[in-house]
Amino acid sequence: MLTFTGDGKTTTCDGRTRRDFMQVGALGAIGLTLPQYLAAKEQSGQSPNDDRACIMIFNLGAPSQLDTFDMKPNAPAEIRGPFQAINTSAPGIQLSEILPMHARIADKIGFVRSVHHTGAAVHDAGWQMMQTGRQFTGGINTPHAGAVLSYLKGRKTDLPPFVVLPELMGRGGGNLPNGQAGGFLGKAMDPFALMADPSVANFKVPDLLPPADIGEVRLQRRRKMRDIVDARISEFEASESAALLDGNFQAAFRLMTSDQARGAFDLTQERPEVRDRYGMNRFGQCCLLARRLIEAGVRFVTINTFLTVFDEITWDIHGSKPFTSIEGMRDIVAPMYDKAYSALIEDLAERGMLDKTMVCNIAEFGRTPRVNPAGGRDHWPQCYTVYFAGGGIKGGQAVGASDPIGGVPADRPVGPGEVVATIFHSLGLDLDTILPGPAGRPFPIVDFGKREIHELF
Repeated sequence: MLTFTGDGKTTTCDGRTRRDFMQVGALGAIGLTLPQYLAAKEQSGQSPNDDRACIMIFNLGAPSQLDTFDMKPNAPAEIRGPFQAINTSAPGIQLSEILPMHARIADKIGFVRSVHHTGAAVHDAGWQMMQTGRQFTGGINTPHAGAVLSYLKGRKTDLPPFVVLPELMGRGGGNLPNGQAGGFLGKAMDPFALMADPSVANFKVPDLLPPADIGEVRLQRRRKMRDIVDARISEFEASESAALLDGNFQAAFRLMTSDQARGAFDLTQERPEVRDRYGMNRFGQCCLLARRLIEAGVRFVTINTFLTVFDEITWDIHGSKPFTSIEGMRDIVAPMYDKAYSALIEDLAERGMLDKTMVCNIAEFGRTPRVNPAGGRDHWPQCYTVYFAGGGIKGGQAVGASDPIGGVPADRPVGPGEVVATIFHSLGLDLDTILPGPAGRPFPIVDFGKREIHELF
């Protein structure tokens, strides 16, 4: 959601602020009325100043549950894989030896080992289901969890409420929407995508560069934009049709001219040892940047561990080229991921932010219980593990269980709707909130009967 809000001091005769009207400037384009917007916002029970936030780490490519979070040390070799199970800081919970830093902080993590879904075993089908709680059907694209939060709560600062790092997901092979958008809530609720690698030397966000760095042409363009915005604000003050004001346009201007936003994205403000702690790679620096953005007032950050399953080493361990081998996961993916994630959790805890910031690690599916002839594992939505920390989560536990070969849930099956409901619950959203859906039809933020994974809280 890219809304540009005023100072909120001007009120109408019914007590609504100028901020309320400016935040819904794009409602007409998505078929919502001001009363519908305000009713949903009030129903959600959210205060605009609520400090609760979420960092969603999407493990694009899908880790093998049997080689990471749900070890089966007593299974045959073709099931258990090549890695040893190790004890953790949480009694009774073992993890893979390739994740020793996860093992150190397992007392802060709640693992859910019985996640499954009935969607196609293609990456983008799982992407949309796990980020929105639903499979897209009938031409209806459900909004990302961060877009729903943006719609109900809006922004707190000059920064957007919903950010994706380092950029939106690329191809997944199924030619399906990936779920990282505002869906039927409209493009006004789309995330701000960084579109840059924060680990490169002299990293800067192009649209946040100061005038000295952007050249005279862009500077003149910004000045023209400022003039247009000023003129439109004047129109707003004199107009009874405040909802016609374009919130997206104003939000982009506000972001581009904000010292606060520029500072939040400036990783040079971090000590070198802090940056090294996260790892000087794309994922590590995205995790550090996510912490900075949450600290600066962003409500929801999604980090894509990888951008596509093609042409890079990922969790997609089919075993043969062009995909990743189990050894590639062990030597490249796991160390990078383990270091950055543990640094993020410990840093949030040390700064007193973890209690109000949920960090959820999800994926589109798991991997086949049996190692394939190429020495890898293939797609498997029938059972896998996701996990949560912070945001009210009780760490040091495992919810649900898989069968002896990690193939299907043996206890407490959990679907995508319950995963998203758990995120909303941590953020304080009322799970009975109704959104104005396509053509104004009522649309619950989670499917009927879906509730949070209560054992985690």
